[in-house]
Amino acid sequence: MACQELGVSQRTLQRWREAETLQDQRQVVKRPTPKNKLTKAERDAIITVVNSDLFKSLPPSQIVPALADQMIYLASESTFYRVLREHNQQHHRGRSKAPTKKPLATHYATGPNQVWMWDITWIPGPIKGQYYYLYLILDLFSRKIVAWDIWEEESAELASELVRRAVLSEGLTKKHPLVLHSDNGSPMKGATLLEMLYKLGITPSTSRPRVSNDNPYAESIFRTCKYRPGYPNKGFKDLEAARLWVLAFVRWYNYEHKHSGIKFVTPVQRHAGLDKQILENRKRVYELAKARHPERWTGSTRDWTRQDKVWLNPERSKDESKPKESKAS
Repeated sequence: MACQELGVSQRTLQRWREAETLQDQRQVVKRPTPKNKLTKAERDAIITVVNSDLFKSLPPSQIVPALADQMIYLASESTFYRVLREHNQQHHRGRSKAPTKKPLATHYATGPNQVWMWDITWIPGPIKGQYYYLYLILDLFSRKIVAWDIWEEESAELASELVRRAVLSEGLTKKHPLVLHSDNGSPMKGATLLEMLYKLGITPSTSRPRVSNDNPYAESIFRTCKYRPGYPNKGFKDLEAARLWVLAFVRWYNYEHKHSGIKFVTPVQRHAGLDKQILENRKRVYELAKARHPERWTGSTRDWTRQDKVWLNPERSKDESKPKESKAS
């Protein structure tokens, strides 16, 4: 009855009693002032010092050591910053541009050739320390590798050539809306590549700075490539050998590999729209199997529903996990 009156459960009371000091641990309870908390006079002293003519242009990281040299200690550097924030005096100063938080690049595709993702990875060469660079462009909707090549260096010029070849191979026009997403590497932001994208009518998109998982599909396919049986971990003997091996990998990946992210159809089948009929056939097969032996099924059959919308870095709202509608165009 006492617990009910206090608004706590009996288990909560037992947990409090197990602690070294028995006290009310509810969040709504007023706590005694901590002994190590600064007094109002001490906080006013900090504000007075940082606004003085001697220190008004210096940050706490400079003020605290300077005070220590004068045999004065008011508080730690972190406390200085905290007091400044509480008094709304901690702002960016100077002529340099204030740091900004880049928003997450969010796109979705409802069909092929709406959003492409590309990246560069190194592959080992014939000797230790020598590498070749695999350039690869992947379609978001179908996971098809639309273009690739291997060169001995990273450059925006080579990247622009690959994009131009991809557009030609897919038969796209300048009026076709297309987003090309990449990370923040120097070849991805080179002037030559950006000029090529502008001429082709392609919208560039980049990941956030120093964030490694904003281009997950491109990173995933590189892992699939490097863990493929037969991948020469000790290195390719020359550039031609590397290109021949990747050519065989791309053929297998596009035409034979049943991708788990697109309901186990091949990327080429989904790119061409053949996956609709394939998934419908699978659904009928499962329904017929359940009709023959219903006792073997405890619920519905396997879900072979086609995924009509594929997201790249979907935004999550606070109250639900449904992505926001922001189509790539």
